[in-house]
Amino acid sequence: MDTISEDFATAIDLNDLWTDPYPIYERLRRNAPVAFVPAANRYLVTRHADIVELERKPEIFSAHEANSLMIRVMGHTMIRKDGAAHKRERTACEPALRPGVVKNKWVPTFQAIVDELIDGFEKDGAADLFDRFAGPCASLSLIAMLGLKDVDQKDLRVWSQAMMDGTGNYADDPEVWRRSDEAAAGVDAALDVTIPHLQANPDESLISCMLHAADPLSREEIAANVKVIIGGGLNEPRDAIATGAYALLADDEQRRQVEADPSLWRKVFEETVRWVSPIGMYPRQTAVDTELAGVRLPAGSRIGVVLGAGNRDDSVFADPDRFDINRPKAPHIAFGGGPHFCLGAWAARAQVGEIALPTLFKRLRNLRLDENDPVRFGGWVFRGPLNLPVRWDV
Repeated sequence: MDTISEDFATAIDLNDLWTDPYPIYERLRRNAPVAFVPAANRYLVTRHADIVELERKPEIFSAHEANSLMIRVMGHTMIRKDGAAHKRERTACEPALRPGVVKNKWVPTFQAIVDELIDGFEKDGAADLFDRFAGPCASLSLIAMLGLKDVDQKDLRVWSQAMMDGTGNYADDPEVWRRSDEAAAGVDAALDVTIPHLQANPDESLISCMLHAADPLSREEIAANVKVIIGGGLNEPRDAIATGAYALLADDEQRRQVEADPSLWRKVFEETVRWVSPIGMYPRQTAVDTELAGVRLPAGSRIGVVLGAGNRDDSVFADPDRFDINRPKAPHIAFGGGPHFCLGAWAARAQVGEIALPTLFKRLRNLRLDENDPVRFGGWVFRGPLNLPVRWDV
């Protein structure tokens, strides 16, 4: 890395990344694709090819990071384990999220949730769909898939955001820690109600699968994994719903294409999570001395795998800053890769691309952005819309 590039990486501010990371990512990809950024206290990996390479080498780029913020907030989840330990916990969860179960069990559940939500505001003619639709849709769907009992969707949204803020609290803000600790305690209290019920009444939910697996997970393992699922499993579909709706509402031509050919909703989903990846960065740590993109990385080096940058790499995606459902097919990395490929990918595709977005555009006539209240985006570790004010004809 040359001196100019090193100076640039040293000067990167987390607030600038939160506001709009993409110009920073572009410069890093071109000049310092593996760069130590002091503000994040890790090497940021920003090129698509380098991200794919490191995910193929979990024995070198380990998910188990010392002093992990995720472990600090949630406990030792499967996302921060490798090898047999990771596989054991992932295998326990998989039955609830297999394609057949998603199709037969969860798709009807998603449809009922979406219809009931839209019934509640359809006659209003205006709403912030982030708060009225995307957030509640993701929360209610996750409550069902987890099998949680006596949990309000608003509480789950608060817990999810607080814990995700904790896992991205690189500034070590004590108020962020307070909220994340309170959220984790809320999840533990909910599990005290849910676990006894599902022990006696098994079903197809995630928690039930963990309890009744061939090698059942312990209370501690279930708690950690439920917390991480509440994070990614709520924020990701929420932000994908809001981002996908915004992208189509801002582009009349692509919207007309999709409404004329409903099979294109699948492309809308894939392009949405490429364009604004809900999980923008996750950590890894080198287990041994290694090299990536010509940069020597000693054992123990903290890595930031920047999916939000890799998914806008112009060596893979032409005109990457543009939302374009007609772009030539290329493999996005929004769901990560390797052994840690997102467990909920099938459910997310169904929830967002098959149910939430198509139903929203079908039911709300002349749906349009509210010109008096612009949509705002924020985040880099996790990124998505902060609001989505719209109007429609009643």
